Amino acid sequence: MAQFKKVVLAYSGGLDTSVILKWLQTTYGCEVVTFTADVGQGEELEPARAKATKLGIKEIYIDDLREEFVRDFVFPMFRANAIYEGEYLLGTSIARPLIAKRLVEIANETGADAISHGATGKGNDQVRFELGAYALRPDIKIIAPWREWDLTSRERLLAYADAHDIPIEKHPGKKSPYSMDANLLHISYEGGELEDPWTEPDASMWRWTVSPQQAPDQAEDIVIDYQRGDIIAINGEALSPAQVLAKLNELGGKHGIGRLDIVENRYVGMKSRGCYETPGGTIMLKAHRAIESLTLDREVAHLKDELMPRYASLVYNGYWWSPERLMLQQMIDASQEHVNGSVRLRLYKGSIMLLGRRAEHDSLFNASLATFEDDAGAYNQADAGGFIRLNALRMRVEAMRDQNK
Repeated sequence: MAQFKKVVLAYSGGLDTSVILKWLQTTYGCEVVTFTADVGQGEELEPARAKATKLGIKEIYIDDLREEFVRDFVFPMFRANAIYEGEYLLGTSIARPLIAKRLVEIANETGADAISHGATGKGNDQVRFELGAYALRPDIKIIAPWREWDLTSRERLLAYADAHDIPIEKHPGKKSPYSMDANLLHISYEGGELEDPWTEPDASMWRWTVSPQQAPDQAEDIVIDYQRGDIIAINGEALSPAQVLAKLNELGGKHGIGRLDIVENRYVGMKSRGCYETPGGTIMLKAHRAIESLTLDREVAHLKDELMPRYASLVYNGYWWSPERLMLQQMIDASQEHVNGSVRLRLYKGSIMLLGRRAEHDSLFNASLATFEDDAGAYNQADAGGFIRLNALRMRVEAMRDQNK
């Protein structure tokens, strides 16, 4: 077994990572540094500090990463209009490279020779954490307890916690039956009854959004302002990136927007059924495509759409720090120079209706060209005949060949 002097653990303070903390101490005899990231999960994080202190941890990091998360990860991803397998807005996927980045930074700051995480050997997160860490520090050592130990059930974890006096809050009957992950972009649900893809999720599962049936009978109109592809204001109020997403989550959740139930293909090879609430992100995607429809050249827009599935797969599979994702991001960011303007939307019972869009200085929409009325000579319709004949030439040649057979 390898020997480690100091390990940085991604620590939530829950059952799994609390057991991992003690397991690292007893198995490797190493000093442990805990790192708890606030990416907007909406949970009180100070209890994690108290638990780590009780377990003898001297170096405890609890970092508010909400602004960095939205500014440097969520916003760049939404400039690409990224969706995985046609539906998933990548809420869990996009948080992992930030956590990996901070794990490596703390390892460098504290002189640690390894990092550790609580991702299981069946899921995508182990890949995302570790690919990110290796990309940022090639010599880093990684300890993944779920791939090493025999504590393969909740009962075994609880027994280990009891045997080692690990502080665990126990609320019989109150534990969620789902495996959940939350951040400012979304909340996810897996496991329990959801493992049967035919079973409808229980109505009590959803936490951020009301059901569309229970949403207000009065629609709500909003205006979103863009600068270089990023939202800078809502209804005329300038907001920071994290504030933007929090506000859109509030508005979308109120109107039952952003629920999703999918069966996705994990990178490790299995299919997994998950449910997601992404109210703010759903609004962001609709609005961003609307402002791009005015401001992007046709071929640029089409090229972005062609490359988007590849970009989304890179994010989903953990390649945020890869050279190909960085290269794609440079291209995407360059396309956003003129994506400036405003979008008007109506939120109503789970739906988002586009009411209007404007880009006063950057719009490529020319009413004198597009009009069905008198265009005052702005466009010579006779030119279309030659255009059509040239584009039909190869098909005419093929048809003449076939006629002569």
